[in-house]
Amino acid sequence: MLKYFNIVSGKIACWTGNSEEGDRKISLVFIHGSGSNHSMWSHQYAKLRKRYNVFALDLPGHGRSSGSGENKVENYARAVKALLDELKLARPVIVGHSLGAAIALQMALLYPQEIAGIVPVGGGITMPVNPLVFAGLKTNSAETIDLICKFSLAKENRAKLLAPLQKSLAQANIEVLQGDLAACDALDLTAEIVKINIPVFVICGDNDKMTPSALSGELGAKISGAKLCFIEGAGHMPMLEKPEIFNEELTKFIETKIKI
Repeated sequence: MLKYFNIVSGKIACWTGNSEEGDRKISLVFIHGSGSNHSMWSHQYAKLRKRYNVFALDLPGHGRSSGSGENKVENYARAVKALLDELKLARPVIVGHSLGAAIALQMALLYPQEIAGIVPVGGGITMPVNPLVFAGLKTNSAETIDLICKFSLAKENRAKLLAPLQKSLAQANIEVLQGDLAACDALDLTAEIVKINIPVFVICGDNDKMTPSALSGELGAKISGAKLCFIEGAGHMPMLEKPEIFNEELTKFIETKIKI
């Protein structure tokens, strides 16, 4: 069920789906990537709600949330924290994709005592964006968005997923998308990454062309105790491309590493 919550930056839309048996002990909060919305996690909240308290939000300026977006990862992290306060969640696990991965990492640094663990998906210590993407969004946004979607998926998964992904991202506000990508491009946690001391599970598709798997590998290597998983046959969208494997690996991590 999609619900709305008021925070300082405006109204935030968030899918909430607690188990039919009542609130579970562990809560998962899913954060989407640049220009996207909570529906990117449909394969996760439809299944994992049977085991956990599940929440999937629309960042400010995305989906059905109000606002104009941000161009700094830290600002998004503070907005998500404001939502967590409204939800009154006790030490949730933050699962973030791409920009959401950057937000999850930032939250681990800002609020380590209030988060049980993080799962950065398709993320890195730095997340540089090709300058041609910024140029293309200014001159031919529709074609550039189509290319972003194409290169976000492994070739074997494009026949099934390319059209719906293009349809979804085409709904994004171009200025918000540009701000999201600028936030990713400016990210540099090189000096801070070793400070993260909560459980971390880094997930990446082995065919990721948007945030190359080497960046995820570096991320996993620099965080003490981090677990690293490369999902075979997936690109930048492993939660959509290989949802069964993604959910299985995520569940293993939560059941073995998360203590509430």
